Amino acid sequence: QIDILEDPVIKNVIVLQTVLQEVRNRSAPVYKRIRDVIQNPEKHFYSFTNEHHRETYIEQNRGETSNDRNDRAIRVAVKWYNEHLKKTEDEEKIQVIFLTNDRANKEKALEEGITAYTCEEYIKSLMANPELVDRLACVSDEGKEIEGGKILFPEHIPLSKLQQGIKSGIYLQGTYRANRENYLEATVWVHGDAEENKEIIVQGLKHLNRAIHEDVVAVELLAKDEWVAPSSVVLQDDGQNEEDIENEEEKENILKTSVAKDMLRPTGRVVGIIKRNWRPYCGMLSKSQIKEARRHLFTPADRRIPRIRIETRQADTLEGQRIIVAIDGWPRNSRYPNGHFVKNLGSAGDKETETEVLLLEHDVPHQAFSQAVLSFLPKMPWSITEEDMKHREDLRHLNVCSVDPPGCTDIDDALHCREIGNGNVEVGVHIADVSHFIRPGNALDEESVKRGTTVYLCEKRIDMVPELLSSNLCSLRSNVDRLAFSCIWEMNHKAEILKTRFTKSVINSKASLTYAEAQMRIDSATMNDDITTSLRGLNKLAKILKKKRIDNGALTLASPEVRFHMDSETHDPIDLQTKELKETNSMVEEFMLLANISVAQKIYDEFPEFALLRKHPAPPPSNYDILVKAAKSKNLEIKTDSAKALAESLDKAESPTFPYLNTLLRILTTRCMMQAVYFCSGMDNDFHHYGLASPIYTHFTSPIRRYADIIVHRLLAVAIGADSTYPELTDKHKLAEMCKNLNYRHKMAQYAQRASVAFHTQLFFKTKGVVNEDAYILFVRKNAIVVLIPKYGLEGTVFFEEKDKPTPKLEYNSEVPSLTVEDTTLHVFDKVKVNITLDDSNIQHQKMRMVLVEPKVRHKIPRTILSFSNVKKSLCSKIEIK
Repeated sequence: QIDILEDPVIKNVIVLQTVLQEVRNRSAPVYKRIRDVIQNPEKHFYSFTNEHHRETYIEQNRGETSNDRNDRAIRVAVKWYNEHLKKTEDEEKIQVIFLTNDRANKEKALEEGITAYTCEEYIKSLMANPELVDRLACVSDEGKEIEGGKILFPEHIPLSKLQQGIKSGIYLQGTYRANRENYLEATVWVHGDAEENKEIIVQGLKHLNRAIHEDVVAVELLAKDEWVAPSSVVLQDDGQNEEDIENEEEKENILKTSVAKDMLRPTGRVVGIIKRNWRPYCGMLSKSQIKEARRHLFTPADRRIPRIRIETRQADTLEGQRIIVAIDGWPRNSRYPNGHFVKNLGSAGDKETETEVLLLEHDVPHQAFSQAVLSFLPKMPWSITEEDMKHREDLRHLNVCSVDPPGCTDIDDALHCREIGNGNVEVGVHIADVSHFIRPGNALDEESVKRGTTVYLCEKRIDMVPELLSSNLCSLRSNVDRLAFSCIWEMNHKAEILKTRFTKSVINSKASLTYAEAQMRIDSATMNDDITTSLRGLNKLAKILKKKRIDNGALTLASPEVRFHMDSETHDPIDLQTKELKETNSMVEEFMLLANISVAQKIYDEFPEFALLRKHPAPPPSNYDILVKAAKSKNLEIKTDSAKALAESLDKAESPTFPYLNTLLRILTTRCMMQAVYFCSGMDNDFHHYGLASPIYTHFTSPIRRYADIIVHRLLAVAIGADSTYPELTDKHKLAEMCKNLNYRHKMAQYAQRASVAFHTQLFFKTKGVVNEDAYILFVRKNAIVVLIPKYGLEGTVFFEEKDKPTPKLEYNSEVPSLTVEDTTLHVFDKVKVNITLDDSNIQHQKMRMVLVEPKVRHKIPRTILSFSNVKKSLCSKIEIK
C-alpha cells in the first residue's frame, strides 16, 4: 500500500524494523520509496528498531515459524507503544492504531485488546478523503477474482517447484519481452552463458499466461512440431469487451500461417513467474460504457503493457487526462490485470504533461536536485587555488578553442594544434575536469551515477549534474580559466602518433565556435590568425585519421536525424530540417575517437582487471539477412563477413539513377547493428569495437553528460599519479553492476529522445494539415509497409487492412522482401508517395497516419447483386439504379 502511505493525508506513522526488513527482501523499489517517506520531515513517519530494543525484542519459540514470530514481534511492539504513550502528560491520550492486511495477525491483535484495522477499513473510514479509496491496492496475491468469470489462464506453478524445474532443465528462466507490434506475441530471452543467450517465442493469450513486459518468467519448451515462426502481422489490442474471447482465438489463427521450415524458432509457454518487474504505468482511462460504473479499463501509453482494470469514482474527472496506475495482481479468470489509480498528471496533449509522461515512461530521473546534492557544489564566487595547481600543468598560453552545435552551454571538450620546433605537430584534446568537483561516494556522486547520462529532449535538457557545473564551472567556455584533463600527442604530418601524454591542466579557451563558424574560418582566404591556423592543422590531420580508420574497416552509418526550429513565443515547432553535417563535425569526432582510444589503452595497461571500457559486438550473420536481400533486389551485393567487407561493399553500392539508395542502405545497416555497451575489462574477454574497427575503446571525452567518463577520468588520474584510488574503483563486481545501470540509462535516454522527436513531429503536423511527400520503403510486412520520409526524417507504417473497409488481396514474399497488394508489387527501397495526416482520434496514441498515394493500388470491388423482391413498389419508383 505504498501509494497510500505516500499520500500527504497520511501522517504520524511508525514503521517497525521487522516490517522494513521484510519490505527490503521483497521489493527494492518499494523499500527505497518507504525510506524516502521516512526521511521526509513533513510526513512525520518514524522507523523504530524494535528488534534492538530490550522491551520489544522477542525470541522465536520452538515450533513457531519465522513468519508467526515476526507477526508476534509486531504485536508486542504495538502493545509497548500503547503503554509507552499512556505515560505522556498530554491532555489528549494518543491512540495507537495497528494497520495490517494479514487476517490472522489482525484477529490475534483484536483478541489481545489492540485496536486493529485492515488498510482498506481504515482508509474507507476517512470520510474527509474519499479519493484515497481509489489508491488502495487489491490485497490478495492473484488480485480479486472476478465474480463468476470463467477460467481463462492456466495456473502459475509455485516458485519452489519452478526453481527445481529450472535446476533439472525442465523449465528455462528468462526475461519476458512483449512485442510492441503484436499483443499476442512475446519473446523470452533465456538467461545463461553469453553463448547460449537464446530467444524463445511465445504466441497466444494462454501461452503468454499473464506475464507482463520485463517480468522474469519460467517457460516450458513446446514439442518441435508445435514450433512457430515470428509473425509478420501487426496486431493492436483494441478490444473493450472481456467476453469476446472467440475474437481472440480468431486473431490467434491469423498468426499461424504456414511458413518454411527454416523460419521456425524454438517456441514455448509461460508456466510461472519468478519475479514481477512491475512499475507505475502512465496512460489514460478508457471509461466504461455502463452508466455509474466504478470499474473501468486503463490503457497504458506503452503498447507492450496490457490494459489494466481499475475501480474509481472519479472517472468523469479523469477522462482525457494522463494518469498513473499501478498493477496489483492478475486473476486467472480475468482478461486483464487489476490495479489502482495512483496520480493524475494533467491533460493529454498538453506539452508539459506529455513531457512528464515521456520521462516517467522511460524511467528518466528528472526531479530537481535535492539540497543534500547541492550542498556538495563549490561555493561561489569560485576560482582556481594554489592547491588546485599542485598536480596540474598551466596550459593557458595555448590557442585552445571549442567547436560545438549552436546554443551548446555544456562544453565538454576543446582542441589545440601547433607546430613544434622539430617539424612535428602537437595536438591536444582538453576535456572538462568534472571529477575534480564530484568526489567519490558523496550525495552529488550518487545522484550522478543514478542518472548516468544527460537526456536531450527537443526543447529541454535533463542534466546529469547540477547546472552550476554543467553550464558554468565545468563548461570550457571562452576567455575564462577552467580545469581540464588533457590528452596531448606529438604527431608527424602523416598523423602518426610519436608520443602520447596525459596531464591534469588549466586552460583558457580563446574561442567557442559553432561547427559552421569553424568551417567558415577554415575556408576563408583572408583569415590567418592563430585559432584559424590551429583549426586548419586539425582539419588536415583529421582527414588522414579518418581515411586510416576507414581503411581499417570502420563503418560510416547514417540515421535520419531531424532538428526542429521553435517559435520563440509558443515554443511550438514551426519548421523541421534534417541535420546537415559539416567537415568540422567530422574533425572534432576524429580527435574525440583518438582520445578515447588512447585513454582506453592507458587505463587498461594500468588496471587490466577493472578498466571501464566500451565494446560494440559484431552482429550475428542472421541480422544482415534483410540488408542482403534488400540490396540484392536492386542488383547490389553486400558482403557481411567482416566490418571491412561491409564498409567496402557499402561504399560501392551506388546507383547513378538513385542517389539516395546508398543512404538507405546505410540506414538499414544501422538497424542490423548490436548495441554498444560499457563493461569491466576483468569480467569480459571480447573488447573489440565493431563499428569503429578498434581493438579497444572507452568514453573519456564527455564527463559533463556521461557518468562512465567520470569513472574513466578517475582511473586515468590514478594511472598518472594525479589522484588517489578508492575501494569501489578497484572492485570489478561493483564496476560490472555500475556498467549494467549505465547501459540501461543510456538506452532509456535514447528512447526518450526519439519519443520527444515523435511528439514534436506530431505537433508540427497538427498545424500542417494534410501533406503528400516522397518516401522510400524500408521494410515490408505481411499486411503493411514501413516507409521513411527523408524530408522530415520520419518513419511510419502504411497499413493495407483497415477496419470497416474491404481487405485487398495481399501476397507477402519474405525471400525478395516484397508485398503484392492486388496487382501492385512493392519492394524494399522502392520510391513511393504517401499522404501524411495526424490521426488524433485516439488521444492516447496520437499517430502519424500514412496512406499510399503512388503507386495507386486499385481495389477490385466484388459484384453486388441487388434483389428487390421484398421492397415495396412505392419505394422502388424512387430508386434510380445505376
